[in-house]
Amino acid sequence: MSPEQSIFQTLRGDARIWAIGAVHGAADRLSSIHRQISRQYRTGDQIVYLGNYFGHGRDIRPTIDAMLLFRRAVLAEPGADCGDVVFLRGAQEEMWQKLLQLQFASRPAEVLRWMADQGIGATIEAYGSTLEEAMLSARDGTLSLTRWTNQMRQNLRACDGHGSLMSALRHAAFTDSGSLLFVHAGLDPARPLAAQSDSFWWGASGFSAIDAPYEGYRRVVRGFDRRRGGLMETPHTLSIDGGCGFGGDLLAVELIPGGATGQVLRA
Repeated sequence: MSPEQSIFQTLRGDARIWAIGAVHGAADRLSSIHRQISRQYRTGDQIVYLGNYFGHGRDIRPTIDAMLLFRRAVLAEPGADCGDVVFLRGAQEEMWQKLLQLQFASRPAEVLRWMADQGIGATIEAYGSTLEEAMLSARDGTLSLTRWTNQMRQNLRACDGHGSLMSALRHAAFTDSGSLLFVHAGLDPARPLAAQSDSFWWGASGFSAIDAPYEGYRRVVRGFDRRRGGLMETPHTLSIDGGCGFGGDLLAVELIPGGATGQVLRA
């Protein structure tokens, strides 16, 4: 598998796609969305989770468990393919990966404080530690911090399927018909898809600047909006962050072949 194949996922453009916005550890809302999709699931349907399963909420591990169980249920359907359920890497999951390498940062305490401001504390607690323990390790030096990050990595792997899921996250997904491109938070319209790098997680301003088909894709779909603006559509973009984890709804949108918006599910 090429590096590009390992970070991007191709979806069938001739099938219905359900896109699920940022969850932020709201396992009960996600389970409700799963039930709504299940009631109308058709053979060939595809599911795209748009990132930020971690962070802010208090049910992070149950959220990951719910995603894994729903994936198993979808793939058990006749005719389903392993590529029919796609998990994108969100900003929270990207921070988690950086957290596990914190001992290599030149100023780990500063990086950790920035991550705490972005909501990483809930994820640290979900996997058996606290921000206070992390900060003490960062202040104690590289050896102490390495022991802490190794323990966090072990705690993640001890949860059935969680480590495998983190290894399978994609940076973006797109339909083979060229109609839809799925990202977490945004992208830089001036750069090609393969060169987006951190723009997928931190490129919200670039997303709002999209006013024409990007690399031929009719519409770019994202699941995380820092302003939590709800369902927002333009001719070439679709944003579906209802503020889940911050008192708002979890949104999921049905996208019919060709890229048009169908039903909007809320929980």
